[in-house]
Amino acid sequence: MAVLSRVCDWKILKNHHGNIFRGFKTKSFSDIPGPRGFTAINRLIKGLFGGASDLDTLHLAGLKKFNRYGKIVRETPVPGVNVVWLFDPDDIATVLNDHGAGNYPERRSHLALEKYRNDRPQIYRSPGLLPTNGETWWKLRSQMQKNLSSPQTVRRFLTDVDEITRNFLNGLNLNRVRDDMLPELSRLNLEIIGFLAFDTHLDSFSEKERLPDSRSSRLIMAAEESNSCILPLDQSLQLFRLFETPLYKRFRKSQEYLEEVAVELMRNKASRKDERSSLIGEYLQNESLEIRDIVGMAADFLLAGIDTTSYTTSFLLYHLCRNPQVQDRLFEECCRVLPEVDSIIEENAFQSIPYARAVLKESLRLNPVSVGVGRILTTDTTLSGHRVPRGTIVVTQNLIACRLPLHFHQPEYFQPERWLKTTRSTTPHPHLVLPFGHGMRSCIARRLAEQNILLLMIRLVRKYKMEWKGRENLDFQTKLVNKPSSAIKIHLTERSRKQN
Repeated sequence: MAVLSRVCDWKILKNHHGNIFRGFKTKSFSDIPGPRGFTAINRLIKGLFGGASDLDTLHLAGLKKFNRYGKIVRETPVPGVNVVWLFDPDDIATVLNDHGAGNYPERRSHLALEKYRNDRPQIYRSPGLLPTNGETWWKLRSQMQKNLSSPQTVRRFLTDVDEITRNFLNGLNLNRVRDDMLPELSRLNLEIIGFLAFDTHLDSFSEKERLPDSRSSRLIMAAEESNSCILPLDQSLQLFRLFETPLYKRFRKSQEYLEEVAVELMRNKASRKDERSSLIGEYLQNESLEIRDIVGMAADFLLAGIDTTSYTTSFLLYHLCRNPQVQDRLFEECCRVLPEVDSIIEENAFQSIPYARAVLKESLRLNPVSVGVGRILTTDTTLSGHRVPRGTIVVTQNLIACRLPLHFHQPEYFQPERWLKTTRSTTPHPHLVLPFGHGMRSCIARRLAEQNILLLMIRLVRKYKMEWKGRENLDFQTKLVNKPSSAIKIHLTERSRKQN
């Protein structure tokens, strides 16, 4: 058995790292293992016969590819388009630190959004930050990030977000919340976006706005619909460029509603003479930006800000419920920051919550917003011993890599302590956990999102003890952003108002 084990290990070694007798000679691009044929066409044919799409479970498809082909995988979705999947953090670092890209790292994403906005030049000057590349992207990014780039500028929103969060928590005793907290989290994040971006209270929690045809309900549905369409459209044969496919029609209608509301809220903000700060208000005063630039960013706030934060928070609460010892330790830290439930949270509080930050990072390790980061190589690059030509689309597989024993001890366990300097035994590779992307193409609202999630976690754990009542194992649905696969059912028990 020992000999058989060594033989099996040798075969695995050859499959994952190549035959060592080949030496260290760089191998060709065609030598990269992976599924043959045109995968987008195969997916289309499979769908015509009622087969399930692997786009709904990219994490399972990615793990299957890793187990079969190794740490670098090549596939061809359609003729002339090559995609390489990377599972090794050193390869990921090589791609993301590609200095040949300069200030303009490129990616291939949100192609349907690009078409939609290019077809409407009277409203948009460019497709916006998500699909655009090159100097056009950089000019827009450099202006849009000014109000979101530093912790100091983000903290100015703390008081307003805290007030909205406390109002949200005060309503959590309602029985309807316990069946699934995700819809409520979506309403919370919509309310926060409305106020921070547009200086508008959307009243998302009111009975009127809970009706299916209300503005809040339709905005939440439109954002979810858009996000669920983007990945299948990106990975398709691009027939929507020739005629309006049923999927693109769904996407267009959802975008039209996001656009309609964004323009309305923008106009309302521009017509008011108050001096209250908001993101769109500051963009309107920026002489380097056109109205058509700001409309795109306003719609992007609604498109990207609801689902990403709501899904991330859902997984975070799931892990806290399933790990009561973590919740208890976090409660102790929360009591130091908030001696009473209604204590005012100070700006410097975020500098004294190391365990809360570790809890969030561990949740993002196991349940990141997306499977990884996409790039288009700007130079010929050597990855895992293979010469990969410029122009190749590369997608990092951080979600899979973060769940491998190769990179983390007991990766399946939720252990925030692995991120604390006082308790961790090793330092993980810096290019493994990248939930907000990397470098200049990282999420523009990362700091604001982190602050809002931490604030909600601190307030929630300080006020309530949480117990998980949903399915035992919560999995992903990969709808561009990773969505919980089942309801977020949580039982809440109110804690003592004062620290014991």
